[in-house]
Amino acid sequence: MGFTIGSMRTIRDMPYMRQGARRRTRASACTTVAEYTGLCGWAVAPGARASRGGGECSCGDAHCAAPGAHPLPFAEEIPASATLEEATAAWEQVPGAAVLLPVGSAFDVIDVAERAGIHALVRLERMGLRLGPVIATPTGRAQFFVAPGAAAELPHLLYRMGWDDADLDLRCLGPGDYVTAPPSDLGGHGPVRWLRPPALDGAQQPPEARLLLGTLAYVCHRGRA
Repeated sequence: MGFTIGSMRTIRDMPYMRQGARRRTRASACTTVAEYTGLCGWAVAPGARASRGGGECSCGDAHCAAPGAHPLPFAEEIPASATLEEATAAWEQVPGAAVLLPVGSAFDVIDVAERAGIHALVRLERMGLRLGPVIATPTGRAQFFVAPGAAAELPHLLYRMGWDDADLDLRCLGPGDYVTAPPSDLGGHGPVRWLRPPALDGAQQPPEARLLLGTLAYVCHRGRA
């Protein structure tokens, strides 16, 4: 990879990180993007922003179907292979952009209600399972990172586990989808946050969906009962 964890700590200690709130915010976003590409092995897409409360999208389309929750059409995706210098330089060209992670290559995402997700996370950790990152959105969702391919396999997995006929508040995001990552705002509704921050093992090798799905389905079903 282009840099190490130690080098990232050095970056955060550099003097320019303390020069003004706006500059700190921009530098922090650049550093985060560099961590996602260089340490986690994720591609990053610069995304549109929306006004507070979920209003007009920065893309300029008055009829935008996903205000503040889609990639900027004019900005190139930063690949997972980008070095620290490449990721930082690319992000400096899109000031104020939201940090979006493309789904389907490095990971898929199981999306459930946040309350159910928190309960499931406690259960899964007690079981000693190796978990990947988990995001909480300001719209009340929890997003579990799992191995790619889960979206295509979800109907079959639910069938095998006996949950195919259940009314579950659970879906899987796959190729063509994006998730908004910290420290960005989601559609003007507020910032997303990590329920379980990325670690090197879980970020680069997220767990198979089948290992989490039974617990997630059970907790979602119980929450609706």
